[in-house]
Amino acid sequence: MSSTANLALPLVAAAQAQKHVTVNEAFERIDALSQLTLASASTTVPPSNPGDGAVYAVPVGAVNEWSAEVGKLAVFLNGGWDFVSPAIGWRAWVQDLGVPAVFTGVDWVAGAQGVTANAATFALKTVESDHVLTAGATYSTTTVLPSHAIVFAVTGIVTDAMTGTLTSWDIGVASAPDRYSSGLGLSQGTWFRGVTSAPQTYYADTALLLTANGGDFAGGALRIAVHLAEFTIPNV
Repeated sequence: MSSTANLALPLVAAAQAQKHVTVNEAFERIDALSQLTLASASTTVPPSNPGDGAVYAVPVGAVNEWSAEVGKLAVFLNGGWDFVSPAIGWRAWVQDLGVPAVFTGVDWVAGAQGVTANAATFALKTVESDHVLTAGATYSTTTVLPSHAIVFAVTGIVTDAMTGTLTSWDIGVASAPDRYSSGLGLSQGTWFRGVTSAPQTYYADTALLLTANGGDFAGGALRIAVHLAEFTIPNV
């Protein structure tokens, strides 16, 4: 046995010369894999100048040094890539998404609270997006409430004061324009916390709708966070 079972830490062989090399390599892996932070789980091209100890989950479609390492963790150590196979149930913080994730044996699922032996997951997520308003009586977001997700709440804040002839605004969806808040102000820092009275399931991708009251939007910007649960299907 030349390495440990779980983290694949290299073991010192009997009468091995330069034992410090093997020991230091083990320490470096522990440093990278404990309190695991993934710089990304979706980057397919190895970065040209990663920091020492940076860790990436290698996704489908990866190229160059990662092309034969899909599903593994790429750890940048001593100027090169070291690859480690994660086990089902490993948890990590995904830095470019700002969410925790769990490895299902196939993929890293953001917000997963439970994973079955066949990779069915229950995930809680908060999806945040920024929007620059365009002129008109309404504005539909490009970011959508995902199909078959249960939405518990939508929150947001005005990041750049809204301009135009409107006196206030509402936010909801096309079928319920004020579902998440109504009569909101225009100034920077105006916020809302729209809690769905009963958790709402959307059976198709659904845009959020902003409606101007008393006039039209001319400009402004908004940051929105959608708080939801998603469910994945088990593997065959």
